[in-house]
Amino acid sequence: MAEAQPENGQPIVAVVNVCKEFRRDAITIPVLMGIDLELNQGDYLALMGPSGSGKSTLLNLVAGLDRPTTGTVTVCGQCLEQTSESKLARWRSRHIGFIFQLYNLIPVLTAFENVELPLTLTSLSRRERREHVEAALQVVGLSDRADHYPRQLSGGQEQRVAIARAISADPTLLVADEPTGDLDAKSAEEILDLMERLNREFHKTIIMVTHDPEAAARAKQTLHLHKGALVESTHAAQV
Repeated sequence: MAEAQPENGQPIVAVVNVCKEFRRDAITIPVLMGIDLELNQGDYLALMGPSGSGKSTLLNLVAGLDRPTTGTVTVCGQCLEQTSESKLARWRSRHIGFIFQLYNLIPVLTAFENVELPLTLTSLSRRERREHVEAALQVVGLSDRADHYPRQLSGGQEQRVAIARAISADPTLLVADEPTGDLDAKSAEEILDLMERLNREFHKTIIMVTHDPEAAARAKQTLHLHKGALVESTHAAQV
């Protein structure tokens, strides 16, 4: 896997004065209010806050899965709220790697096939896809589990396969929604070690939603959301 390169010196993520509302019948529910956020290449951000504070909503906006009510979201040079759904799908496949709490692996596919799945939507040849998959599985330490099915893997191993899938196309940005939320303490520690390595060694830009202060402490920066607003920012000590 290649190291991520800066996007012409521009921020990877630029969220400017974003508000997000949801409508339920005649009721408007404000979720995010006046959010400003900037991430540069190689940043590692943890988003914390109580349930309903807007963490996952903000993550979905940055990942191009949702659009703001007002304001602008520019990621990897693409102004997302002005981009068509078809172009957004292609843009996500190139730039965004998703890591979820519940892995979302296909049970009838092997680890290799699960990692390869998003690559089938690209223009890569079969040989190139194999090289990407093998490299991703090596990074997460599961080269010897390529032919195993999800049911033959532990929860921590399943999440590592999911991370291999997320990095297989060498995305610019990794978005992780509670990546350790369904794991025991030892497996969670291993996943956090892996994410820290992806940031430190491969310079991947990461934005992670978490309830876990220990997970957040691994990030370089922590932002807290409260009732749709960013209320606090802390920076990890740099070694």
